[in-house]
Amino acid sequence: MKNLYLPISCFIISLNLACAQQENPPNIELSDDSDYYIEKIVDGIDIPWGMTFINNNEFLVSDRDGLLYHVKNGEKTVVKGLLEIHYNGQGGLLDLAIDNNFGNNNFLYFTASVPGGEDEGSNTALYRANYSNYNLTGLKLLYKASPNSNKGQHYGSKILIDSNYIYFSIGDRGNRDVNPQDITRDGGKIYRINLDGSIPSDNPFSDIKNAKKAIWSYGHRNPQGMIFGPRGNKIWINEHGPRGGDEINIIEKFEKGEDSLKNPIETRNYGWPLASYGINYSGTKFTDHTSLDGTVQPIYYWTPSIAPSGFVMLKSNIYPQWKGSLFVGSLSFEYLERLQLEGEKVIKREKILDSIGRVRNIIEGPDGYLYISVEEKGIFKIIPSNKSSSTPEKNNE
Repeated sequence: MKNLYLPISCFIISLNLACAQQENPPNIELSDDSDYYIEKIVDGIDIPWGMTFINNNEFLVSDRDGLLYHVKNGEKTVVKGLLEIHYNGQGGLLDLAIDNNFGNNNFLYFTASVPGGEDEGSNTALYRANYSNYNLTGLKLLYKASPNSNKGQHYGSKILIDSNYIYFSIGDRGNRDVNPQDITRDGGKIYRINLDGSIPSDNPFSDIKNAKKAIWSYGHRNPQGMIFGPRGNKIWINEHGPRGGDEINIIEKFEKGEDSLKNPIETRNYGWPLASYGINYSGTKFTDHTSLDGTVQPIYYWTPSIAPSGFVMLKSNIYPQWKGSLFVGSLSFEYLERLQLEGEKVIKREKILDSIGRVRNIIEGPDGYLYISVEEKGIFKIIPSNKSSSTPEKNNE
């Protein structure tokens, strides 16, 4: 495998995983805003990037500017013990997630843009810390992407945790033509590591010399939403595309030895930038291909791009007509989008909370309600109109 330092596009790809061009559903519909209202939970956070509940009533919020907040009863407290964040463009303090056994070990995971290493600039890193009483202790670096870059684009990053592994995303860092298709470099990838930071021996590229062993999939642009699908063994991501071509991709579980997944070079490649919907922001083309043999097609793409941020598949019964739907924020058009599914196909789009602002994240709380973070406005709870609340706010704020 001596050619692995070359971009993966140099490999001869023979397996055809590309499917026919996607048929996207009709234009987005505007929801009936009499069906719900919103309640402001907390404000005063500039770019509320990551959110995670630590119990039924309290949650943590990361401000991309480099502050971590603990929110309780509508009041926010700055958490101490955070390392210095290298704020740069789209970088800063990014996503948050707690360990499935948080009640016993108090482990909090977070991603941030940090310097370090021989290169100037910064890149995305994943950390673990103990969180208790508004303090972080025992800070441990689990993974640091390299090389660094002075560019301010495409740090990613989302975190997803199960009982054994941490999955996280790192964007291509604005180096489109090199990072996403080169498995010897970080960037434009989804990663899987053990909870202690070690790398699983059954990762797709663990046996390939010079490859980044933590890679789970590659050929991504800038993933900013990541969830487990309805059956739990697949990861669903949304990612920012070029001008037209934001995508939803499904990443299958990888099993070494399965006939259909023998060659990770081909079966883990999601195409960017060799195959993509959309064009450069300047209006020029960068590829003639929306699909290629040996690359995996998205199950859905947005044209025009909405700049998706955050991602949740609703499990709660609180919103009966929405259960099982995908929800994603639109940074570009400042609304929340609901995507109705039939199996793994999007069959309907609905615009919710039109003009509320740049929806940065959405999660389902322990109480089954949806919570959204809106840049420069705060955190809101979405409540069906048939539910009681003390201080309802109009959803067109």
